[in-house]
Amino acid sequence: MNLNQFLHNLQFDTAKVRPPDWEVDWEDAPLSYKLYRDLPVFPFSPEVPLTLEACQTSSQPDFKAIGHFLWYVFGLAQVSQFMNDPEQMDFMQSFRRFAPSGGALYPNELYIYLKIEELPAGVYHYDVAHHRLVLVREGNFDDYLDQALGGRCDMTTCFGTVFVSTMFWKNFYKYHDFSYRLQGLDAGVLMGQLLEVAKRFGFSTGVSFQFLDRAINHLIGLSEQEESTYAAILLSVEATNGVTFGSKIDRAVTAVELCRELPAISHTHYVRSQTIIEYPMLIQMNEASMIDSTRSIRKIEAKEARSGKGMGSIDLPAVERLSYDLATICRKRFSPEMDFVLGKVSKIQLATLLQEASASFSYTNDVDETQEHDVSIYACLHQMEDISDGAYVYDRANHALRLVRQGDQRTQLQYAMSLDNVNLLQVPICLHVAGNRDHRKKELSYRGYRIQQMEAGMLVQRLLLVATALDMGGHPLLGFDVNVCDDIYKKGLHEKTTLIQIPIGPYRGRPWLKGSLHG
Repeated sequence: MNLNQFLHNLQFDTAKVRPPDWEVDWEDAPLSYKLYRDLPVFPFSPEVPLTLEACQTSSQPDFKAIGHFLWYVFGLAQVSQFMNDPEQMDFMQSFRRFAPSGGALYPNELYIYLKIEELPAGVYHYDVAHHRLVLVREGNFDDYLDQALGGRCDMTTCFGTVFVSTMFWKNFYKYHDFSYRLQGLDAGVLMGQLLEVAKRFGFSTGVSFQFLDRAINHLIGLSEQEESTYAAILLSVEATNGVTFGSKIDRAVTAVELCRELPAISHTHYVRSQTIIEYPMLIQMNEASMIDSTRSIRKIEAKEARSGKGMGSIDLPAVERLSYDLATICRKRFSPEMDFVLGKVSKIQLATLLQEASASFSYTNDVDETQEHDVSIYACLHQMEDISDGAYVYDRANHALRLVRQGDQRTQLQYAMSLDNVNLLQVPICLHVAGNRDHRKKELSYRGYRIQQMEAGMLVQRLLLVATALDMGGHPLLGFDVNVCDDIYKKGLHEKTTLIQIPIGPYRGRPWLKGSLHG
């Protein structure tokens, strides 16, 4: 299949990216975490703090702090058990992390290059199952990474760099080629969680979407037929300078010549699946998205934003930045399904949700010249205080809503759902994160698609955290007809398309057993 057609089908005709006779082999499902074998391990303390309000540091973090940081980013946090079939006494059990994932499959893995006193300098894998680090390559790689990232940042000021990878099989086994869309979104949600946790620890961060893929994969020791790096997040405690990305590439470096500087490594790991089916479209998309020379790294100039005045603008009330303990909110966050209960949401709550999520979404990266990112927020509202039912665009610059379609949209939204797992008639706020229809392919080639999905995921996680802090639940959904939702917003989309749907509102408690996994 043509790659452009594949991306079109992923967004607008999802039935064509999964065979109609596709059956999931649940008995041969992979683990949701990667397990390395026969490598040096460094266990973290299970005694993680129950609050993050006093974790900020102005000095280089120690090993203990790194453990707390990684646990709140991606650790196994809770085990839950609920009854799937009361008549058969069939219970379902799941392990939960603070960052949600499509189908709770967690296709992403975390690696971290660390330079702290208590550990040998080197690249480590975060072993989620055992809450420990696994050393995959020892050494100082500042110069290597400086070249792989395009020579645009000072690696000597960073104590660490986190690499977010995707293991293709971990959710392909269930979703087939549709997994490609989920992998970028899941990576973004994880990155959104990481950036929020980093703020609580006082870390300065910089997100690199553009790097020499094969050089980074070579450093970590990844097989590109199985796993590939999607993003690098630089970590620093340099409060004055922080992490910045320069715009000038001093000299062109290729992945081929950089890989020659390090010997290849290959480590044994366990995935559990006995049979792994090939996924040629995912491999093709990954290869087409790769950067082979630093000359291909670029920043995108800011475009003038549309003000949208004269389109039925509703000014939202000015609100203070929301203050909350992230640890408490992470434990409280819940994704309702049939648990939503229709209730009134105040104008202040809506204003806080939109402003806080947008403000916290601002982050340093190597793509955008400004903090005006590729994704934006659209909303279908019902029974809101002092706001008529309708479909709106959130104008971040003016903290206002722009009406694009009048009336209650819930019936159409429910009709557009591919599954009946959420009753949208019980939801007062249904948000849609939207991005450019061309995925910025002109500027970023096929890499633009996965960057867009990651940015959408990062914004989604901010929305979920803020909704939880406002005593509401949110449930990210991809099982909807994009064409129906685009039609609802068509007067306000301006060459954008809806990427993900998040119903948000009050909910009732679910009858389940739930326990925290911490010391």
